[in-house]
Parts: sequence; structure tokens; C-alpha cells
Amino acid sequence: MSTQPRTEDPVTRRRTFAIISHPDAGKTTLTEKLLLFGGAIQLAGEVRAKANRRQTRSDWMGIERERGISVVTSVMTFEHAGCVFNLLDTPGHEDFSEDTYRTLSAVDSAVMVIDAARGIESRTRKLFEVCRLRDIPIVTFVNKMDRETRDPFDLLDEIEKVLALDTAPVTWPIGRGRAFAGTYDLAHSMIRKLDSDVEAPMLPVDGPRDPAIRALLPSHEADAAIDELELAREACKPFDRDAFLEGHLTPVFFGSALRTFGVADLINALADFAPPPRGLQAESRFVDAREAKMTGFVFKIQANMDPNHRDRIAFMRVSSGKLTRGMKAKLVRTGKPMALNAPQFFFAQERALAEQAFAGDVVGIPNHGTLRIGDTLTEGEDLVFRGVPSFAPEILRRVKLNDAMKAKKLKEALQQMAEEGVVQTFVPYDGAGAIVGVVGALQLDVLVERLQVEYGLPVTFESSRFEIARWVTAEPLELRKFLDAYPSSTAEDLDGAPVFLASSAFTLRYEQERWPQVTFSDIKDYQRAAV
Repeated sequence: MSTQPRTEDPVTRRRTFAIISHPDAGKTTLTEKLLLFGGAIQLAGEVRAKANRRQTRSDWMGIERERGISVVTSVMTFEHAGCVFNLLDTPGHEDFSEDTYRTLSAVDSAVMVIDAARGIESRTRKLFEVCRLRDIPIVTFVNKMDRETRDPFDLLDEIEKVLALDTAPVTWPIGRGRAFAGTYDLAHSMIRKLDSDVEAPMLPVDGPRDPAIRALLPSHEADAAIDELELAREACKPFDRDAFLEGHLTPVFFGSALRTFGVADLINALADFAPPPRGLQAESRFVDAREAKMTGFVFKIQANMDPNHRDRIAFMRVSSGKLTRGMKAKLVRTGKPMALNAPQFFFAQERALAEQAFAGDVVGIPNHGTLRIGDTLTEGEDLVFRGVPSFAPEILRRVKLNDAMKAKKLKEALQQMAEEGVVQTFVPYDGAGAIVGVVGALQLDVLVERLQVEYGLPVTFESSRFEIARWVTAEPLELRKFLDAYPSSTAEDLDGAPVFLASSAFTLRYEQERWPQVTFSDIKDYQRAAV
């Protein structure tokens, strides 16, 4: 089914993609099975893995294992079918939408996982809208076909109506639920039988009425299922790669990640027609992926992935050129050089030194607080990539620490968490204690666990009198006048940018009317230089 010739060109071989879904659609299981196919792991862990299987899983934080959800972005690299895949497993919970938004700035395509019984859910719709804003092509995987499902035509119709996205099923289920027996390749008249242990090879058949298909189905369901196959072959749109790359059409695959079925079709599709690394827009110009000089941007910071090393990793998408271990790069925000002595690739929880990396690759750069989310690294050019903003938090809390002797340690820990993007921190200008801001309550649970486990800091939270945070900008004199007028209701964020803290939406509207020359914003673009 290949639509792209295999090549030794390192950029053309790269496929950098994310997996997006509503919680419980099976994203983590699909991630593991993709890694299994790519040889990155030898044993696929289950959602609640046993202790001796944890190294096989992309979810590494305790709260993820306990609740069966992903709350941080995992980055995994593997090879398959002549391609190098960089898989970014995004948080499935909406409380971590900011992390997901940043992650989607670093990919060239996405796999949308849909529960066959539930269809399009709210989280899926929100993530899709982010993909649409970024013109990210989407491959759809309808999961859990071996369980109770909705009619496949209904699912396709829902995708087209709810997401305004054309569908082109590449495979079609042979039976559903307990009768699910495999899939039929609509374009090539081939079937793949459901096997209990491994993904069976494709077998040629003579159309939907081939006896080999009837033999797979219960006798009382065979006629209806075969009629459905014929209708799908005649009525559904054929796959159009140009429409897919433009973001107008999604190829659809059916399967069961838990039973490792349909995964081969999915990964082969990504190899065959997902786009190689695309160019990116910087402030001053467009950067083509095939340019000779290395550029890249940091979209995520993660500390303490390995508690034994207390490490701090900046995840950078290489945007152009070739990164070579030991090279020196310019950190544009500060203008200072930085030696890339130990860039790393990640294979589930294993990691290895990256001797070289190319456009599309995601590398981890160990550092001690030097790098921040949104930073650009280049071979000397003064470039800043767009698209890694901060969003105003929806919950504001004060952190309560029982042991006052550990206040300094707490301050350092919160700063590190803010640099990672786990929380935002606001330090009031009047000297009051710091306030943390998050998008959703689950982030507070993660903060509590990480402060306890990684820093030995048991904390609780107190309500703040503030409900809303907005970044404020104005002409220097007007801004200074505004900040001086509200010393107890203004603060600075991690970058030193001024923030207004409002007790209610009414208060915010009132101050906006009183100060028409001040802009109150719920989105802050990347800061070119720390204030």
C-alpha cells in the first residue's frame, strides 16, 4: 500500500506524530503496541502494570499508574518499515491541555483514537481543533472493535459532521463485538484475520463475497456483514493523500489495540503517507526542514524522570539541519552558547545518547535550569520559533507548607515546576506568598505528589482571594502607573512579566474599563528574553 518510495534521506525517513484521544479510548495501550511493533519494548504492559513491567510503559508517574491516565507527555523513538518514528504520547486529561497544545506544536501528524462505542467525545473534539489550527494531518484509529460498538457508518458520519472532516476508510471491520473477525482492505481486496496472539498477515480475496470472508462470520450475521462490506467499498470516499496532507480528509482504520489488531495497518499507513518533517515559521522567516544549519525549539521540560539521577530534561524538536553530539548551539533568549554534550533519544523509559539527530527528531537535552519552554537553539542565527504560548490558569491557590524551615526548598521546587509548565507561579509585588495557577484540579494532585515524592515536601493548598489571572501590557509609564496603583493585586510570573490578579470576572471588567490603555490578556507569547 506504499505511496512513498523508501529512501535513505534522513529527513524523508522521519515521521513525528502525536496520539490524541479522550481518556479511556485506549491511547496508552495503542502506544505500547506501536512500540512493540517498533522493537522499542519486548513486553506490552497493561494499564495497571505489575511492578516488574513498569519499564515497558510510557506512563511513569505514580499518579498515572494508579489512575490509568497520562498526565505528562512521553517521547519515544523507534524504527519500522524503513522509517524513524518519533511518537509523542500526549496527556489524555483535559486538565493538561496546555502541555498537549505545546506538544502538538512539535509534530507533523497525529493519530486520533476513537472508542468504537462512544464515538467523538468532548476531549477529542478540543484536541482536533488544536490540530486544525496547526494544519496537522490526522489518521483515525477506531479502537475496541472487539467490544460492543456503534455502526461504523454512524461513526464516519459523526466524524464528518462534528469535526467537518471528510473520511476515507482504508480498512473495514468484518463483524463487530464478539463476532469481530478481522478487517477488509477496501482498496486492495485483502483481509487480515483476527488472531489471539499476533497480527496475522494480509490475505488476498476475491471481493466481499469471497467464501473466505463468509467463513469468518457467524452464519446468522454473514449476509448482513457482507452487504455492509459491499456498501462500504462502493459508497465510501477513496483515500486522497493531498486532501489528507491539507487536513481536509482522514484515513480511517478499525481495530483493537488491546488485542494488537489493526496496529500493523496503522503504523504502515504512517510510514506510507504521513508527512515527513515540515518547515516551521519563525518570527523573522520561514525555516525549511532541509536547511543545512541546525535549529530547534524546546516544547517541554521534565524534571526527575529518573529519581536516581534528579535529572532535568528539555525536549527539543529539531527543526532543520543536523544536531551532532558535542556541538555548540546558541540559546537565542540569552544570546549565550550552549554545548550539546549529551543529547538523548528515548525508547519508552530507556534512553541512549543521540550521536546525531535530524529535522523531525525529538531529543532530550539534560540541563540545570538553563533551558525553558519555547527556547530556540540555533547554530548562530537569531531566530525565535512561534507557537509555544502560555495560557491563563483557571484555578489559583496558595501553597501551605507545614514546616516553615523548608520554605526555601519549596520556592526552588515551585520554580522548577513552573519552568516545566506543570504549574504557573505568580509572586505578588507586595511581598505576599507565591500563588500557583493551574488549568484543572488534577494538576494540583500531580503537584502534591511530585512535591512529596521528588522533593520531600508535604503540602496542602489554601484558597486564594483571586480567581482570575491576566497578563498586562501597556506603554511603560502607563504600565508603571497601573502596577503602582494595585500592589496587592499584581504579581510577576516566572519570566518577570506583570500579571493582574482579579477576585472575580466583574472586577476584571471593571478594571478594564477604568484602564483602557492597558491590555489584559489570557495568552502570553513566548518571552524572547527573561525580564
